[in-house]
Amino acid sequence: MQENFHRKKHLTSFQMIILGFAGVILLGTLLLMLPVSSADGIVTPFDEALFTSTSAVCVTGLVVQDTGSYWSGFGQTVILILIQTGGLGVVTVAVAAFMLSGRKISLMQRSTMQSAISAPQVGGIVRLTKFILRGTFLVEAIGAILLLPVFCHDFGRRGIWMSIFHSVSAFCNAGFDILGTEGHRFVSLSGYGDNIWLNMVIMLLIIIGGIGFLTWEDVYENKLNFRRYRMQSKVILITTVLLIILPAILFFANDFGEFLFKKRLLYSIFQSVTTRTAGFNTADLPLMTEAGKSVMILLMLIGGSPSSTAGGMKTTTFAVLILNAFATFRSREDAGVFGRRFDVQVIKNAATIAMLYLMLFFGGGIIISAYEGLPVLTCFYEAASAIGTVGLTLGVTPDLHIISRLILIVLMYLGRVGGLTLIYAVFSGKNNSNARMPMEKITVG
Repeated sequence: MQENFHRKKHLTSFQMIILGFAGVILLGTLLLMLPVSSADGIVTPFDEALFTSTSAVCVTGLVVQDTGSYWSGFGQTVILILIQTGGLGVVTVAVAAFMLSGRKISLMQRSTMQSAISAPQVGGIVRLTKFILRGTFLVEAIGAILLLPVFCHDFGRRGIWMSIFHSVSAFCNAGFDILGTEGHRFVSLSGYGDNIWLNMVIMLLIIIGGIGFLTWEDVYENKLNFRRYRMQSKVILITTVLLIILPAILFFANDFGEFLFKKRLLYSIFQSVTTRTAGFNTADLPLMTEAGKSVMILLMLIGGSPSSTAGGMKTTTFAVLILNAFATFRSREDAGVFGRRFDVQVIKNAATIAMLYLMLFFGGGIIISAYEGLPVLTCFYEAASAIGTVGLTLGVTPDLHIISRLILIVLMYLGRVGGLTLIYAVFSGKNNSNARMPMEKITVG
């Protein structure tokens, strides 16, 4: 009895993940507050530094200060490191540091890593971590090299830094840019709307970063033999393709009608790709139709894929809910695809995640609208951008008051660590009784 009472309580994997993200955000905040971090050598207010650090670690891209004109080279470097840490995941970076130091990875660390990247098993987690790190830095390096011709042509030697920054930001689905100037702030990639090369490179980086590390592994091992992929990889790839093509068709038909075919097509595809957590924009988003903005809100909430650099409730969550609905329509007991059925717990988790995201999105948008006196659709757009860790904005973020900024900070944080991670971290070990209550029917629908 005494022994049980004095037994040390260890943090669970999920608690380590949420505390790890919080710790990195706080460290980034303190660094960004330093005078050396701002271009004018001034101390950045705590709330602005906290917002920027949270947005960077949570790979969101919402900002209250223009990244290119407000922050110094040191400040931009801090932001880039935070983006890289948040994109890979705090736990992945910590495990990488352990491996570089030659220290042995404990079973607890392997278990935490498994939870962080949603790996199917603990076995082989160190090998998978090495694969993730090598793949990440290789793709980002290739992306930077491909961007060099564009940025070096426009900015000379500074184009090297711009290429590196935007490659990492795109791959990590962060959406931060350093193209703004004192006289022309918050521009994102709007000056390159008709540049086919830059559009293609940025979109490929976003997609590769957003499909997930486990999907990479599947493609790497099985090449183009689609039949041999895991069901999850198949679902992710098909859902990703559909969520790019279908919205792009809608945007092309409904928005950007004043532009010539090439630019209209580029705008439509780019906005479809970037909306699911990347946060760059080439078009003037406030001028899009309400239908277009509403579709973007849905895409932002869906987000990227599990074990990726992207946020949102994930493509697999969306796919499982859709396939479960189809199974219900057809009066089938089991939902599934590709000759495989889903575990009932997976469907329950998908419904829980979707409900959690919808409640946070709706509640955050309503509170901001009521407090700021802004149109509801505009506030829903900001809330979806935050909870989906996207970073797109209709231009109101810099002008929001402290309460609204705090709401967005909380939404960004919850969107990055994941709804289930937070639930498991808070309720892990509580009320785990297997006793079942008596059943009684209830009518739904």
